[in-house]
Amino acid sequence: MVAMRSKTMPAQKDFSAFLTNYQQTLRSIFRERASDLHIDSNRGLPPSITREILSRGPLTPFIPASHGGRGEQPHESLAVLDATSYESLGLCLTLGINGALFLQPVSKYAREEVKGDIFGRFLLHQNMGGLMMTEPDFGSDALNMRTSFLQDGDGGRFHIKGVKHWAGLTGLADYWLVLARSRGPDGALGRDIGFFIADSHRPEQAVQVEEMFDNLGLYQIPYGRSRIDVQIPEEQRLVPHKTGLTMMLDLLHRSRLQFPGIALGFLRRMLDEAVEHVQQRNVGGKSLFSYDQVRRRIARMQATVTAATAMCTFSAEHAHLSSDLSKEGIRANALKAVVTDFMHEAAQSLLQLVGAKGYRFGHIAGRSLVDSRPFQIFEGSNDILYEQLAQSLLKLMQRRKHVNLHDFLASYKGSARAAELLKNLTDFRLGNDLPQRSLVDLGRVLGLVITMEMVVELRERGYSSDLISNCLEQLRQEVASRLATFRSEPNTSVVEEFGGAASWLDFVRTRPA
Repeated sequence: MVAMRSKTMPAQKDFSAFLTNYQQTLRSIFRERASDLHIDSNRGLPPSITREILSRGPLTPFIPASHGGRGEQPHESLAVLDATSYESLGLCLTLGINGALFLQPVSKYAREEVKGDIFGRFLLHQNMGGLMMTEPDFGSDALNMRTSFLQDGDGGRFHIKGVKHWAGLTGLADYWLVLARSRGPDGALGRDIGFFIADSHRPEQAVQVEEMFDNLGLYQIPYGRSRIDVQIPEEQRLVPHKTGLTMMLDLLHRSRLQFPGIALGFLRRMLDEAVEHVQQRNVGGKSLFSYDQVRRRIARMQATVTAATAMCTFSAEHAHLSSDLSKEGIRANALKAVVTDFMHEAAQSLLQLVGAKGYRFGHIAGRSLVDSRPFQIFEGSNDILYEQLAQSLLKLMQRRKHVNLHDFLASYKGSARAAELLKNLTDFRLGNDLPQRSLVDLGRVLGLVITMEMVVELRERGYSSDLISNCLEQLRQEVASRLATFRSEPNTSVVEEFGGAASWLDFVRTRPA
């Protein structure tokens, strides 16, 4: 990855050896031993394999050097995610959950007296941790969660009660970071959010799994519904630097900025599998690779790899734990939504190129299609993130008194250079009263423009000019397509009273017998 060349980063030799050793372990497990271990068909990884992988230290880049880790360098954690997702998207998400949603928040916000034991158990005993935020009735509406906490009269313990679901590593994690709202004496819930570390090894802190979900993909990660009725001591509550809400935004934005690391390895694998297949496959007496539509798909897949590379470079320099990312929503949401759309699109292309063989249960094409789809949903549904992006853009335009889209993009630090490549497409006035569907389309455009800006930055650092040109042209074409949809009048609507529509059989003109 280009970001690793920064002069401010520690000597590469040690990390390069660490990463190479880790990659060799993954290749052995997921390529050479996969059939014996039945990794493709079994739910979860065998405990011995999980321990073997974790013993190679993939979580050490998320742990401070003062506690035995590698020192929380973003480029290292991104590189580990990249290497992991090339071999296994499910395992990579497992590391992402542990690192971005548990270890990093603990490192930044937990009290010093609890960090040593937690990090020690991760390093020495391959413990794992996850985040419990989503609730059955309040999925994307996290601010209205009903899980609550009430502190004992002496101020020593917090009693937390509620129900959470779709927490990755359900029933498997040793620690949980539980989000809850304060409950007053009258039963009313407070607006701010508290974060509490629950240690599953302690009976009074163990959450109870009520149901394990039969999730469609991501077999290596258990999901389910858990009931929380735990007693947490004061020292296991995270301490926000400002408010619990800003702490949650800092956590989520940092996690979203790390999605490109997960995506890059996956996109590289999709591209490699596609190229290998089309070069070996002959159709109609010639190589599949010689067909124009096939080359079009391959070029598009190459463009997404380049874009994810640019995103990783950006994140490696902006996702440091010392940074407050609570106000970095625009770029964090853009990266997460755009790159996860790329992931599912790449899997679709691979399956299309491979054909029927890819639809077999154990084939990487079909499996990747199913495994990549949830990334467009969790940690913020992409439709919602795109709408929020558009709303943020409109607010900034109003604040800066811009009405022309190009004028704003040219003045915004996250899109200034890319705007010059899109002037003829974006030189128009934006209205304020946009329907939701138009906001989603506008948000998609903004996400692509922000991505283009990062690709332009990568070009200026000397990355392959051919790959950059291909990527920018692909993104420009997509912006043009999205803007065409955005600028057309939304004239479709739901026909609500359709239940009584006649059967199609009533309209068939039959032939005489």
